[in-house]
Amino acid sequence: MPVGTASPRDTGLSDPVQAPRNHPWLQWYDPGVPATVDVPDTALAALLSEAAIRHPRRPAIRFLGRSLVYRDLDESVNRFANHLRDLGVRKGDRVALLLPNCPQMVIAAYGGLRAGAVLVPSSPLAAERELRQAWDEAGVRVVVCLSAFYPKVHRIRQDLPPLEHVVVARIKDYFPPLLRLLFTLLREGPEGHRVRLPADGHTYPFDRFLAAGSPDDPNVPLAGDDLALLQPTGGTTGTPKLAMLSHHNLLANALQIRAWFVNLLEPDGSDILLGVIPLFHIYGITTVLNLAVAIGGTMLLQPRVVLRDVLKSIDRERPHFFPGIPTLYLAVNDAPAVSRYDLRSLKAAISGAAPLPHEVQIEFERLTGAKLVEGYGLTEASPVTHCTPVEGRRKIGSIGLPLPGTDAAVFDPDTGTRTLPPGEIGELAVRGPQVMRGYWRGPDETHDVLRDGWLFTGDLAEMDDEGFFRIVDRKKDLIISGGLNVYPREVEEALYEHHKVHKVAVAGIPDVRWGEAVKAYIVLEEGEMATTEEMIGHCRDRLARYKVPKFVEFRADLPENMLGKVLRRRLREEETCRGH
Repeated sequence: MPVGTASPRDTGLSDPVQAPRNHPWLQWYDPGVPATVDVPDTALAALLSEAAIRHPRRPAIRFLGRSLVYRDLDESVNRFANHLRDLGVRKGDRVALLLPNCPQMVIAAYGGLRAGAVLVPSSPLAAERELRQAWDEAGVRVVVCLSAFYPKVHRIRQDLPPLEHVVVARIKDYFPPLLRLLFTLLREGPEGHRVRLPADGHTYPFDRFLAAGSPDDPNVPLAGDDLALLQPTGGTTGTPKLAMLSHHNLLANALQIRAWFVNLLEPDGSDILLGVIPLFHIYGITTVLNLAVAIGGTMLLQPRVVLRDVLKSIDRERPHFFPGIPTLYLAVNDAPAVSRYDLRSLKAAISGAAPLPHEVQIEFERLTGAKLVEGYGLTEASPVTHCTPVEGRRKIGSIGLPLPGTDAAVFDPDTGTRTLPPGEIGELAVRGPQVMRGYWRGPDETHDVLRDGWLFTGDLAEMDDEGFFRIVDRKKDLIISGGLNVYPREVEEALYEHHKVHKVAVAGIPDVRWGEAVKAYIVLEEGEMATTEEMIGHCRDRLARYKVPKFVEFRADLPENMLGKVLRRRLREEETCRGH
């Protein structure tokens, strides 16, 4: 079979199969979606080699109006890999990436992998302390960064003895000529992109680094089980860790996503994937970078999330697949001038990182004609494990069904040794080819979450009798008020039904009488006003008395991570600082 050929099995609403008793979800798969996928024992960069052979002249990347075809991308990846090898980088050495969505990110990622290195993708938003900690923990030897981020790297490199080389990319190098000229004249200096690099023999401009490498394949022997990523994650407990993801893990998840959208992603590779979510995050790595290469499609990269640019890009470049997050789809829906843009090229979109409000889904589908489905996952699973059927049955509030080749179960939350029947709430656990090898240098933390072949997610969930899963809440976010369990997400969903509520988060705060009291943090729709009594009264009509918030705080915004997920932990920390 070719790379990633789906195991033949037709499951779906039009011709349901008799699903195994413990896998009832198979009967609800869309027609043509297989029960499993075959994942070859190969390195991830083999996908790029195959795409370059099949579609040498097809654009692999579209970036601000300029294209880079597969043949040229493959050659650039070889050059990058070979120069790394020339510098002494060997199989298993760590290479950190500190880049936005741009061609250099793709070249450095696949070049590092082809050289046998292990990538450490890092957020440009991270503080120097966070970068220092992650790179020290990983033992990073090479950092590839954008010129605007170089001063940050320069300040911490002396604290990291293993760090020998820094490669510095200029964002303008892959701009179209006129845009490059305008950027050089008007923006490069004022926005901090123009930097002076030391002539120390260990710091290299990206373009010269590429030119110095051989265009031939370095032929580093790699297998699927070899380590590919040390992906920073808060883990299932919120403590910073590095998840060890293999080539097999990443390849499997890309092929699982391709199989899930089998009726929308074209087999001839003609699809264009909108790359707005960051490629330094595992969600972007899988659903944009690796998926595009796996189907031989085009990734339409956006270096920053600017709503007007996103709308213009859809209107002009006609992408078909739009991975994103709920706040991004909400922003598209609410854009004042959205009617000026033609968004009907979109065929499908997958939402992750946070719960997708049903009203956001419905309005986005009305505007675009695309199918917007909700996915679920975590970094430790590369990341996607569940998704709503694209064509078939939907259940409001559900994360859908396990992906092909993925098993899922709900375990009792106290011991984690007993699987629970449908309808009971417990801790969600998954297993499949996308599940990580463990945490880097964290045997105890690994043992806590990887047990008997299952990855325990830290999320409280339930499965219904048809195999659809629903996330109730994070295990660590559970509020115990007066001895009773309150799930923040349930309270949030009730508050979202109020027409004045734009965003909401619910957390437990210390309370002498109740142990923990339910508090709601609310951002109102623009121009609206509300009172605490109004919101509490709204909840009383929808929730049991012990679940109704005892406190309400109206805010201008909520603390969120880079993907728009509300950080309830930060809210609890604020309360601690206030003396609650």
